[in-house]
Amino acid sequence: MPNAPHAQVRDTQEGRRLASIASGAAWRRWGPYLSERQWGTVREDYSADGSAWEYFPHDHARSRAYRWGEDGIGGFADDQLRICMSVALWNGCDPILKERLFGLTNAEGNHGEDVKELTYYLDGLPTHAYMKMLYKYPQAPFPYADLVATNAARGLRDREYELIDTGVFDDNKYFDVEIEYAKVAPDDILLRITAHNRGAAASRLHVLPQICARNIWSWTAVLAKPRLEAKGDDNILIDHPDQPPMAMACEGAAALLFCDNDTNTNRLYGTDVQGWFKDGFNDALVDGKTSAVNPDRCGTKAAAHYALDIPAGGSVSVRVRLRPQDASAPPFLDFDSTFAARRAEADEFYAALQSGIADEDQRLVQRQALAGMLWSKQFYGYDVRRWLQGDPLQPAPAPERASGRNANWSHLVLGDIMSMPDTWEYPWFAAWDLAFHCVTFALIDPAFAKAQLVLVTQARSQNPNGQLPAYEWNFSDVNPPIQAWAALQIYEIDRKRSGVGDTLFLERVFHKLMLNFTWWVNREDSEGRNIFQGGFLGLDNIAPFDRSAPLPDGGHIDQSDATAWVAAFALDMMRIALELSIENHVYEDLATKYFEHFLYIAEAVHAKGGATQTGLWDEQDSFYYDVLQTPGHASEQLRVRSLVGLIPLLAVEVLHQDFARTLPHFAARLNWFMAQRPDLARLVSNWREPNELDYQLLSLMRRHRLNCVLSRMLDETEFLSDFGIRSLSKYHEQHPCVFVLGDRSFTVAYTPGEGDTRLFGGNSNWRGPIWMPINYLIVEALHKLHKFYGDAYRIECPTGSGVFLSLEGVAEELTRRLQRLFLKDPSGRRVYLGESSREWEDVNFRDRLQFHEYFHGDTGRGLGASHQTGWTGLIALLLHPRDETDSAHVTPADTTNAGAKG
Repeated sequence: MPNAPHAQVRDTQEGRRLASIASGAAWRRWGPYLSERQWGTVREDYSADGSAWEYFPHDHARSRAYRWGEDGIGGFADDQLRICMSVALWNGCDPILKERLFGLTNAEGNHGEDVKELTYYLDGLPTHAYMKMLYKYPQAPFPYADLVATNAARGLRDREYELIDTGVFDDNKYFDVEIEYAKVAPDDILLRITAHNRGAAASRLHVLPQICARNIWSWTAVLAKPRLEAKGDDNILIDHPDQPPMAMACEGAAALLFCDNDTNTNRLYGTDVQGWFKDGFNDALVDGKTSAVNPDRCGTKAAAHYALDIPAGGSVSVRVRLRPQDASAPPFLDFDSTFAARRAEADEFYAALQSGIADEDQRLVQRQALAGMLWSKQFYGYDVRRWLQGDPLQPAPAPERASGRNANWSHLVLGDIMSMPDTWEYPWFAAWDLAFHCVTFALIDPAFAKAQLVLVTQARSQNPNGQLPAYEWNFSDVNPPIQAWAALQIYEIDRKRSGVGDTLFLERVFHKLMLNFTWWVNREDSEGRNIFQGGFLGLDNIAPFDRSAPLPDGGHIDQSDATAWVAAFALDMMRIALELSIENHVYEDLATKYFEHFLYIAEAVHAKGGATQTGLWDEQDSFYYDVLQTPGHASEQLRVRSLVGLIPLLAVEVLHQDFARTLPHFAARLNWFMAQRPDLARLVSNWREPNELDYQLLSLMRRHRLNCVLSRMLDETEFLSDFGIRSLSKYHEQHPCVFVLGDRSFTVAYTPGEGDTRLFGGNSNWRGPIWMPINYLIVEALHKLHKFYGDAYRIECPTGSGVFLSLEGVAEELTRRLQRLFLKDPSGRRVYLGESSREWEDVNFRDRLQFHEYFHGDTGRGLGASHQTGWTGLIALLLHPRDETDSAHVTPADTTNAGAKG
């Protein structure tokens, strides 16, 4: 395939910066690593009962020092969060200084936790040499109480009440606050804050560029405490024991304010302690308590205060520079020219990356999706053993904590930059979210993508028993095992970009994933039948009852999705082993092991009678279902038409006949095994009948079952929406699935938008919406299947339409439907905005995009977290020319680059 676009990216200034990191350049040392919510997280929860939201609420955030991180608006920090920059705002009438984003807790929101702000991530470079975001701030009092009360009055079937619904943006009475960063050098950072008054009258806005030292002294003894102090009227000197001396120059500041990043125990706990606490700027500015800031102009938190009178329709900018103290040049001499250069370099980088994308709107959507990915890189600090035991300078934790949440993860110690699902609702990593993020990151920064996947499989994160940590609310929960798939995707995208396959990366990940595969076999196959459990597996409310909780009347669920995930895991591990075998034939034995394991799973999936009693495949319905196994009762299928029955589609791989020459031991073993077990061979493919291009197929579905499943999936009265594949069949809208167990009844009905049950928590709404990660995997699987079946295989799409497409054509049609969520329609409307005409008609809204967690199954309206660019960022790949990202057609045997080390 042509490498020209990738060569163009390498030849940009940003491409050269990225290349220089391998030789030691520290371009990633500073970045947008500050979370937008540290309060309400598990890390900050020291309660006895694990009630994280209540233990550290939003009301405490301005006054209480954090143990494990920091938060702020538009933050920028070093990679250990020693020194943190952010932006605070005050419109002159709010009850508190706006230092962090506001939102509802899980219990307050009618669909769980929910940020109630309007922010947009507009641009960014992988080295963070340029970053830009936008925050919309009302000129009227921020409607905190209204947002809480109105959402509390709404039920599960009601739409969420958002900030834009309150009327605070009516008549354009708000500020657009643009926050931009540009790097002169790795440790020389420019910050420009531009406030636009969108209203018809002049208005004053208080802007406070802030800088603080993360609190490291309140928990354990330190040799030296960080110190920030004023030098003159517009310079702040920063001395940190673990950081070279730096200075922040604040052009034309009205005043420099100082306090300490310490808890205000007087406000929170009724003590009488002298000090200048974390909320000092809030108290001084909003409440007029000038004594709240240190008159000696020193501390561990500082801000420059600007009171900006902005004319109607006008704008005013604030300029700040953070750099080493020994810098001698005037701080603002090259300020604007550097910003102009970095913005031009961002344009150059994306012009090269998007050279195969002709449509301007597609380029805009992809660029903002990638910007959201970059802004969601956060510092994640968490030492579980220390968290469980408590800190020397703090009271001992309640004894219940020793056996509570994450107690068996005391080995986990992280203090790293990680890709988060988003910066507010999910400001913590999740194992399978992260895998999707890495695949998207491979498009712009393969080295970071690889490092992230390596990190989550390191000994300090992976459990000694082989399990990968799910997410901090419960590391022991189980996410789908897609890391091997992600490793292959990253490997192929990187190989096409660089021309060299990084087998060292594959090998490193492979060995750790072998442990994880063994964990799955030992822990999630309860009866040793190659049928797997695993719990909710990210699908939350998809089943009649919570699959992670003890089931009514005991027993367990044989999960169609868990079993298919492990089958796909086996194929991906086989594929990696084959790639590694080209250099080291020892891996052929492991490739054989995973190949055979896949076949045994395929046998168990389709078996009838005997130990399995009831198979996962139902011939009458022509679909895959979970099976309930209850002691003393016959096994019973849970006949819910959901993603559970589509996941088997994802267990697919194609191999070229050339592997027989390249890897003769593996080929001989396969042929022997297939001859000995023709029954297994018949389950997964016509093994003896490669296609005209000499490809052979490994799939859980033979052609008959594939036809059946695709016919349901592509039926617009079932799974196929105008905007992708629904997570639950629309059939259940008129025909709810009712399951009776004893004297209890459980119902699953199609709910295309917000969920109507809190079965797995307030924000778990998977009974119908469109979900980007599974859609992406389906598209990838269809391309692989097309590689084997070719254009001769055609299926009706949509079902009943009379239009027949190849599997590649189906994949392209699904891709178009998913793209339709974000791209402008002929009227200029973006579907994900729903009925919010303001957001697609107003020039100051319509090209600022958000990337939601999931989408309404009928209308495509964006739902859930408004910035879960993490996995919804996959749209960036779906908008990209396929020949630059496709891994479906590459196998170890038919590529000349295979095995080359990078």
